[in-house]
Amino acid sequence: MYLAERKVLLHEQLTRVGQLLKDNALSDVRIDKNKVRITPLDAEIPEGVEELARRAYAKVRRIKITQLLIEIDQLIHFSRHFTHLHSGEPTKDREALLASFLAEATNLGLTKMADATPGMTRTRLSWVSDWYVRDDCFTKALAEIVNYHHRLPFSANWGDGTTSSSDGQRFPVGGPRSNTAQINAKYGPEPGLVFYTHISDQLDPYRTKVITGTPHEAPHMIDGLLYHETELDIHEHYADTGGYTDQVFSTCHLLGFRFAPRLRDLGDRKLYTIEKPSSYPDLNLLIGGTVKVRQVTEHWDELLRLTASLRLGTVTASLMLRKLASYPRQNGLAWALREVGRIEKTLFTLEWFQSVELRRRVQVGLNKGEARNALARAVFFYRQGRVQDRSHAQQQQHAQRLNLVVAAIILWNNPGTGTSH
Repeated sequence: MYLAERKVLLHEQLTRVGQLLKDNALSDVRIDKNKVRITPLDAEIPEGVEELARRAYAKVRRIKITQLLIEIDQLIHFSRHFTHLHSGEPTKDREALLASFLAEATNLGLTKMADATPGMTRTRLSWVSDWYVRDDCFTKALAEIVNYHHRLPFSANWGDGTTSSSDGQRFPVGGPRSNTAQINAKYGPEPGLVFYTHISDQLDPYRTKVITGTPHEAPHMIDGLLYHETELDIHEHYADTGGYTDQVFSTCHLLGFRFAPRLRDLGDRKLYTIEKPSSYPDLNLLIGGTVKVRQVTEHWDELLRLTASLRLGTVTASLMLRKLASYPRQNGLAWALREVGRIEKTLFTLEWFQSVELRRRVQVGLNKGEARNALARAVFFYRQGRVQDRSHAQQQQHAQRLNLVVAAIILWNNPGTGTSH
């Protein structure tokens, strides 16, 4: 059923795009030196919007970050999700709990936060952190903030909560070298970590995860779509060029997500056909080969079982995709996953050529992620934003505290909460 439907659609789209390219009828798309070129999008900024933004920000109430966290907690009581490891009771020392979040979110650390806070001690902050702060608590507290923000009518001005984007934000590592820190030539010779964050179209950072600075981000993207506890119903997800592989295209499709990465270096992106490549002479420069239909047919049941396992959380997407990517030729399932991905990637690329609206939608989604990263960078200011923690567990809690504080700031700035004015 899948192959029959895709075969018809793929043939229609390949034929259509081939004719449009031949007639030079694709908006902003051209063939130059045997490569496809797409004219970059122009910014669409309505006249007067910068002045409007300046006037709006002038009306926002100035507030200390400590008071902001207190007001958001009074509004939605997210601190109740941080419960004692043994008794399961919420902490009664809310002041110390919020101060510990801010200590790590700003990169001050517990000692300096205690020194800067009247009546606070490092022992008090450390005790609350040790007994009340865990990964599952952060997941529930973040979902509380995101869900409240999602339900506010004003949030619909940014989106309906059905699309999201993800991106990695790199932080250098200071102090003793961590096993998690890696050198990436893209960022220079300094070792660092990546906080990989998913953000909805309503600006809600609904998941974050620490990954090393060298691996492909794509497998972790699917983790974020599957393993969050918010009410967001994501249908379409955006990522940058580094955020996709053939296997990610196929996995997203099988899981029911519309994957829409920003495509660059189109001259190196190849299309794949089910029919003979000679059926599309106008696309000869772009066709990289044919889909191995037999592999998909023989391993279709395995693909469905894999999809069910990922949905149920029996195995994480990042772990499984890394394993499958390490031996694509020897493993029939990995091969089939790649072939399905080639079909889906080709269909998406053909739509990318034809739809200016799609290209702009992806760009807007990624811009929201960059705006969130700029806020996170401003909050995580101390020690020039260098992560001092050595263990992965400590680094993950660092990222979660930062993301929770950023989410609280975003919620506070929503006029619908009645807090920022």
